[in-house]
Amino acid sequence: MSPDHPPGLDLDRLRGLLDTERPGLVNGPLTGRLIEGGRSNLTYAVSDGTDRWVVRRPPLGHVLATAHDMKREHRVISALHPTAVPVPRPVLLCEDDSVLGAPFYVMDFVEGTPYRTAEQLDPLGPQRTREAILGLVDTLVELHAVDPGEVGLADFGRPEGFLDRQLRRWGKQLDASRNRELPGIDELHAALGRELPASPAPTVIHGDYRLDNVLLGDDDRIAAILDWEMSTLGDPLTDVGLLVMYSVPLRLPDSPISTTATAAGHPDPAELIHRYAARSGRDVTAVPWYTAFAWFKLAVILEGIHYRYTLGQTVGAGFDRIGELVPVFIEHGLTTLQEG
Repeated sequence: MSPDHPPGLDLDRLRGLLDTERPGLVNGPLTGRLIEGGRSNLTYAVSDGTDRWVVRRPPLGHVLATAHDMKREHRVISALHPTAVPVPRPVLLCEDDSVLGAPFYVMDFVEGTPYRTAEQLDPLGPQRTREAILGLVDTLVELHAVDPGEVGLADFGRPEGFLDRQLRRWGKQLDASRNRELPGIDELHAALGRELPASPAPTVIHGDYRLDNVLLGDDDRIAAILDWEMSTLGDPLTDVGLLVMYSVPLRLPDSPISTTATAAGHPDPAELIHRYAARSGRDVTAVPWYTAFAWFKLAVILEGIHYRYTLGQTVGAGFDRIGELVPVFIEHGLTTLQEG
């Protein structure tokens, strides 16, 4: 297919659906392109020459809809759009596979930049970088302040026993990827289980909240939070722990894992935790546990990628070095838990 007709996006069928369901929305021939950077679901930018939209659909050939639930993503951004949480305006949900071969949804295109590396932040300078990262915390506070019942998300998840289920889930993922000795990872998993904290009141959580899953506008404010595929009702401090983990500098030469934490002006983890506590009013005493859990979860994810690499099931560059990172994440998890 041509660059304007990427795989998985039938523009004629999409145009026909939009003309039927949203008459007058599209005012010219559609063109589309795949937006790079997504780790799971496919994201396309579509334009009629004047206006732009975004289409989200599962990966090509994927059949397990529960892992790539378009209805769920569409539901959460639809619920949050009227609130103070910045999300794109939803346009349409299509659950009919005959249009694009899988369920998908359409939302407005939001102008902004996803910053994935410290080098990309360098042109902003230390002060603007600092304010942008603090804004990331403030926006997370806004998300966690939303009353799920008031926005129609009271049944969006099962918050009871959330942490225990999460820990068991990632333990099973680890077992499914075991193909070498990983000193310390079972110790970390066991210690997390022994020290399981009591969760605060549940909120809507993003599940993968970090700088490269938001768009920053020209004013350095968050224009939109993206990639809601892991969102649910659960423990809000899991979002905080993950954000803190991504704020720990990892100076690994030629690492395939992107991080912005080494950018000049980036606030340190302690300041981010303090900012969240001050603005949310939540007790953050147990954040080291949540951060250690984030290290564990990422170690398991990376080990899974490394395992697929050893089986020859990965495509692209950088996968040969993923395995080297896993012990680093395990060590950080153990240290965080011990020092917490």
